[in-house]
Amino acid sequence: MSEVLTPLPDLAAMQAYGVAIAARVRAGDVVALTGGLGAGKTTLARAILAALGHKGEVPSPTFTIIETYDAPHLRLPVVHADFYRLKHPDELAEIGLDDYREGAVLLAEWPDHAGGFAHEPGCLSITLEVVGELVGESGAGGRIAIARGGADWVGRMP
Repeated sequence: MSEVLTPLPDLAAMQAYGVAIAARVRAGDVVALTGGLGAGKTTLARAILAALGHKGEVPSPTFTIIETYDAPHLRLPVVHADFYRLKHPDELAEIGLDDYREGAVLLAEWPDHAGGFAHEPGCLSITLEVVGELVGESGAGGRIAIARGGADWVGRMP
C-alpha cells in the first residue's frame, strides 16, 4: 500500500484536496478519515461533498451517525458517517450500514470505531495531523494528510 503525504497549510488547501479526492472517487469506495478532535475530518468530508456537487449545509453526523446524499444532485451517492459514538463494530448491523453503502461512496469518520475499512481494496485511508498551532474558530492552521490507498486506488491517489 503506497503512502502519499500532502501538506494542507490552510482551508483553501483542504478544499483543493477535497476536490482532488472527489475527482477520483468511485461508487463502492471508502474514504476513511482519521485524526484527533479538530483535525479536520468533517471539513474534508464537506469539501469532498461540495466537489461532488452538493450545495448547502453538511451537518456533522456525530449524533445521527449517518447522513446520506443522493444523486442526481451529486455525481455519486454518498454516505457520510461518523462512528465516534459506536461502542462496538457490531452496532453497524443495527444501523444497516451495508444497505446505505450499496452503490455509494462512504466517507467514514472515526473508522476504527466501526472495525476499520483498510482491508477493503476500495479504501482510501487518510490520517489528518495538525502541524503547528491552530488559529481562530475555523481551526485554520497547518495540517498534513497522510493517504494510504487500497489496491483499487493504484494510479488514482490524490
